[in-house]
Amino acid sequence: MGAQIRVYRQKIASTSSMKKIFKAMEMIATSRINKARKSADAASPYADALTKAVTAIATQNSISHPLINRSANSRGSAVLVLASDRGLAGSYSASVLKKTESLIEKLRSEGREVQLYLVGRKAKSYFDFRERSYERAWEGNTDNPNIDMAVEIRDALLDAYSRPYEQGGVDDLHIVYTEFVSMVTQETTILRLLPLAVAEARDFGEQIVPGQQLEDDQFTQNSAFEFEPSPQEVLDELLPRYIASRLYACLLEAAASELASRQRAMKSAGDNADELIKKYKRLMNNARQAAITQELSEIVSGADALAS
Repeated sequence: MGAQIRVYRQKIASTSSMKKIFKAMEMIATSRINKARKSADAASPYADALTKAVTAIATQNSISHPLINRSANSRGSAVLVLASDRGLAGSYSASVLKKTESLIEKLRSEGREVQLYLVGRKAKSYFDFRERSYERAWEGNTDNPNIDMAVEIRDALLDAYSRPYEQGGVDDLHIVYTEFVSMVTQETTILRLLPLAVAEARDFGEQIVPGQQLEDDQFTQNSAFEFEPSPQEVLDELLPRYIASRLYACLLEAAASELASRQRAMKSAGDNADELIKKYKRLMNNARQAAITQELSEIVSGADALAS
């Protein structure tokens, strides 16, 4: 009985230690969520301004640009997956990877070859374990992204998009990430980034509809603009910045969602640790009471034996 009591004491001590870690991680995630949301809100005006400018050029000028015009015969697609570097975030990365698998299956059913670009160690380890190839992977700072990371990803994606299909290029690009709705709700989303389909300045993109063609009434702009030196040159300068801003917005949304998922997971883990501690204490008390009862029974039996 004494050995059993010691086991329960060790379990209570280890669970209490883990509970402290869970509580600390919950508090860290809670404090960083606000910073991530503020960063996303701060990036919105810049992205909105770029969206208005690109919309104005696309609606008021008959410009043929590879980043806007959709290929009539799309044979290759690139998929950018935004997962996390670390675990302990509930089903955050699992939901993104599940959505990615469904998108890959859908694109391949349409006869397209899929190139994967991964962000986060969880996504990289997922495809490494299954021995599935990917073009490039980025690790580090998934819960605290910066604009340099967005620019680096943009350059890699634009390089693939600008190459012909025969040289390993792609005709469209999709992003799988998690959109932050609230502290309790985060939605895994598929965004078609290229070719661009700019509608309104408040939108960062549209949901993927494979095979969708852009209609004239998708572009609305009330104000008239004049562009110098030419709309084509302005568009060449704006589009890379515009793509980087959209990528950065997706990274910030994913970071806030990751932190919210981790905060919720750590709170649940802390609550479960409390329940385990209560359970172990109850079992330890039962074992102590059984040991005392056994000792009393032995004393009484010994006394009876001596008396007889």
